[in-house]
Amino acid sequence: MIAETVCSAVSAAGLGIAAVTAYRRRFLTAARIAAYSLVPIGLVMTGVVEWLADTAFSPVAWAGFAVLGVSWALFMTTRAVERRRGGTRKERKEARAAARRDAVAPAASAASLGPGDRQATRPAAKPTATPRGDEDFSDIEAILKKHGI
Repeated sequence: MIAETVCSAVSAAGLGIAAVTAYRRRFLTAARIAAYSLVPIGLVMTGVVEWLADTAFSPVAWAGFAVLGVSWALFMTTRAVERRRGGTRKERKEARAAARRDAVAPAASAASLGPGDRQATRPAAKPTATPRGDEDFSDIEAILKKHGI
């Protein structure tokens, strides 16, 4: 009951300030003040203030908040432990499978990989990149000359 009275008084005072502000021909500011002053009375009319007052003085509600806090703490603890171990179960399983696939070292000798010559199986590498330093600078020089630099 007291909360509703306080909210109504705050709204009435805010609307009074908005009226004085509008009288001074600051209509945009007056409209903004009126909007802010209508919020407390709107909360009273919707029942939010009553719900908050009932919640604040209810031991069951505070016990519920405590249970939510414990739940959050457990969740954060399990996430921290999971990060220390190296990810989720799925990620660890994929890492073990990748380790089994790479059982042979990538730099192993040709004899350990099997018969055949390594050089014969790979095609010869072709030089693909040509030096183009002069062409790049010629474009820049042309731009600079165009601007008289």
